[in-house]
Amino acid sequence: MSSHTTPAGPAAGPRAARRRLIRELLLVAGFFTVYKAGRLLSTDRTDEAFRNAARTWDAERFLHLPGEGAIQRLLLHGDALVTTANTYYAGVHFPATALFLIWLYLRRPAHYLWTRRVLAGLTGAALVLHLAFPLAPPRLLDAAGLIDTAQVYGPTVYKAAPAEDTLANQFAAMPSLHFGWALMLALGMIAATSSRWRFLWLLHPLLTLLVIVGTANHYWLDAVVAAVLLWAALLLVPKPRASDPDPDGGAGPDPDRRAGPEPGRDLPVRSLPSPRGADAPVGAGR
Repeated sequence: MSSHTTPAGPAAGPRAARRRLIRELLLVAGFFTVYKAGRLLSTDRTDEAFRNAARTWDAERFLHLPGEGAIQRLLLHGDALVTTANTYYAGVHFPATALFLIWLYLRRPAHYLWTRRVLAGLTGAALVLHLAFPLAPPRLLDAAGLIDTAQVYGPTVYKAAPAEDTLANQFAAMPSLHFGWALMLALGMIAATSSRWRFLWLLHPLLTLLVIVGTANHYWLDAVVAAVLLWAALLLVPKPRASDPDPDGGAGPDPDRRAGPEPGRDLPVRSLPSPRGADAPVGAGR
């Protein structure tokens, strides 16, 4: 009797991959939409945001942190330098994170899931803090004595007056997700790759830190809080292992398939052929 069962593997593979991709895109887009909508809830808390800004500025001076103005003065040595910093702030944050996630999704599925969960935890915690602690950035604080480099030199992603900005919440300075996401990008690439040069990825969060402070969009403490929240998320989300299953439903390397035998495992004993005539009496066959 012939069987009418058709193997579903080849046909189901591409369909399953498309479903996973659509699910991930909807999940990331939905989470980002909720985050952006949530941030806008504190846009009208202007007085509270400036009071918190004054407290943050005083706390940094109490802790003897370097003034943000020192970094800004370095950027203001040339128009090209400060414009490059503004462009980096406006144009690198989201594209770099998106390319990072796409690469992980295609090449390191287990690391993608780990990274997505860590970023979701970090961003969710950031949203809670944005709502609980609205904070005006240093470019808006008179006591800081800094200029809004984006407004003066361009390009800018914000309106000159926060009240006129209906698409962004300028009072969501702490924590800095620019720095938090950049740091996770570096840590994720270090974890997912094996090149001896992989630690150079740490230059990205370092450069991001100098840019967000020098352009007066964030305080030093904004980056410190972002790093603490990221550290907490990394503690809560387990790092992927080589044997973790990937989104295709398969598993990582089979622990029983190794390049060599495991220590302590006995090898099968094979009988070796005896040398010819070894058992024969001396003189036999003559």
